[in-house]
Order: sequence, then C-alpha cells, then structure tokens
Amino acid sequence: MESLTEAQQQLYDWLAEYIQQHQHSPSIRQMMQAMQLKSPAPIQSRLEHLRTKGYIEWTEGKARTIRILQPPVRQGIPVLGAIAAGGLVEPFADAVEQLDFSSLFLPPKTFALRVVGDSMIEDLIAEGDVAIMRPVSEPDQLKNGTIVAARVDGYGTTLKRFYRRGDHVTLKPANPKYKPIEVAAMQVQVQGALIGVWRGYN
Repeated sequence: MESLTEAQQQLYDWLAEYIQQHQHSPSIRQMMQAMQLKSPAPIQSRLEHLRTKGYIEWTEGKARTIRILQPPVRQGIPVLGAIAAGGLVEPFADAVEQLDFSSLFLPPKTFALRVVGDSMIEDLIAEGDVAIMRPVSEPDQLKNGTIVAARVDGYGTTLKRFYRRGDHVTLKPANPKYKPIEVAAMQVQVQGALIGVWRGYN
C-alpha cells in the first residue's frame, strides 16, 4: 500500500480515532479544526489522496459517510523514560516500554514518562505514576500554569508547571519542599504538555 505524507497520516490517524469513538465520520469543519486549518481545500485534498491510496472510502453525495479501510496498527504509547518531579534528570531518548491505551482517543505522537520524585504531589502526581504527554508544536502559545515536560539546558528534563514572563521562564513545583526553577526562556525546551496521569496499583 502506498505510503502517506505526514499531513495525510495526521488526518488519517485522527479520522480513525474519531470514527472509532463516535461511530460516524466527522464533518469537514471538524476536520479543519482538528488539523488547525482555516480552509476546507487542504482537507478535501488529503481526503482524496487517502481514498486514492486505499485508506478510506465514502458514499458520493452523502455527508459523514467516510469509512476506514485500513485501521491503523495500535502500538500503544511509548514510555520514553523517567521524568523528574523533584530535581532534574537526564533527558529522555528511547522508548523503554509500551502502554496500551488503544481504547482511548489520544492525540497523534502521544508519549509517556514515568515520574521520579514528589515535587508535583499537590497536583496528585506521585512517584511511579506515568505522565501522559502530547507534543508541543508551539511552546510560545502555552498557557501559563500548564504542566509540562521541559528540558533545561545543562541540567536535564523535569515535570513542572510552566510560567513565562517576557524572556524568563519559571518552572514551579507543586510541593513546598522544592524551589521553582527560574531560567532564561532560551534555556528551556518544552517537550510535552500533560494530558493525563496513569497510576497502577500492584
């Protein structure tokens, strides 16, 4: 089967999840919103390519009749290592395990980090929890107070609440035992925003 471009794959993955969750296909407007597009033309082009390549089909002249022909293979969420909720740890790189959340709707490229430390305990994030993260494509658009995985130059990656004022960033813990990390914005790379926490009880 012919491979998809990144834009086509993004729409296809979102369509597959939406249809599985809602049992019907979305409107063009919903697809535009999900893909952050202001015109229907790119959506229509991507849909046509998906149909030509054999990934979807629909009934001509009828709305919301898109059907998925090749359900995406579910690989689970990659756990990319540990994230410090205390001090700072080394940056993560490779997946070390997989979590199966196939029944949930999650953004494309969702990943997870296992929490080490207790600096986020007042936000109900404890050591051993798994922080489920979405990639952040535009960190400048992050709302202050968002819980993020942030890499701080010269230190490592940490889980904290993100606050930016001008050229400075403050990464605040949710535990009075720990002090905020205050650095220049150029020293911080936001690698993900928290969308959920998974806790296992063994």
